[in-house]
Amino acid sequence: MLSQTPQAQHFLERMLASLREDMRHAATRTITKHANVYTCGDHDAMVYVIDHGHIKLAVVSPEGKQCLLAIYAAGDIFGELCLAEGSGRRETATAMEETIVKQIPCSQFLLRLSQDTLLEGFVRYLAVRIADQQQVITNLVTVDSEQRLARTLLQLAQKLGQHDPRSIRIVCRISHAELAEMVGTTRPRISLFMKHFRDLGLIELTVENHLIIKEQLLTVYVASVG
Repeated sequence: MLSQTPQAQHFLERMLASLREDMRHAATRTITKHANVYTCGDHDAMVYVIDHGHIKLAVVSPEGKQCLLAIYAAGDIFGELCLAEGSGRRETATAMEETIVKQIPCSQFLLRLSQDTLLEGFVRYLAVRIADQQQVITNLVTVDSEQRLARTLLQLAQKLGQHDPRSIRIVCRISHAELAEMVGTTRPRISLFMKHFRDLGLIELTVENHLIIKEQLLTVYVASVG
């Protein structure tokens, strides 16, 4: 999940503004819940912009174990790895709810970035994504699974949560199985950790099963156990 630094956010806004004209003429796809935008091995050579909804990216090991890499929301861009010519998709992109995306051919995407002098910014943006993935790998090796879950919940709050002056953010529905795939543990352990966090008053669930993350309290908790 891309770090929400001011620099990264500013570049994303500039890139979306640059692509706006292309998106007006781009093909629009509606992806039903649990359907795939593309699957590992596909050769679709498209970059995608989310108009509405949520997309998750996941990879599956040879043993069939799934790892959830990232979740993207409206305004996010995904699928840029199609720029690595000669290889198929390395991950599967799946809609978490009914989602609308715009698809832009790779060649058109690169041309637009070049014309609007955004290529250098795009390289920096990709470098931040690589750094994020390195941090995920580091956490898997050095941090226990309960702490990884707490940090993942904070990332979800910052990325997907609705801003609230009380430092409470409501996140889209996300299952314990999906959290297990992000954290690298089992669903029963996730359920146990989530109960612990609820007992501590760090999170709540709405009647619609949306996750309420008390961002300030959870941040203090992560700092205290880190």
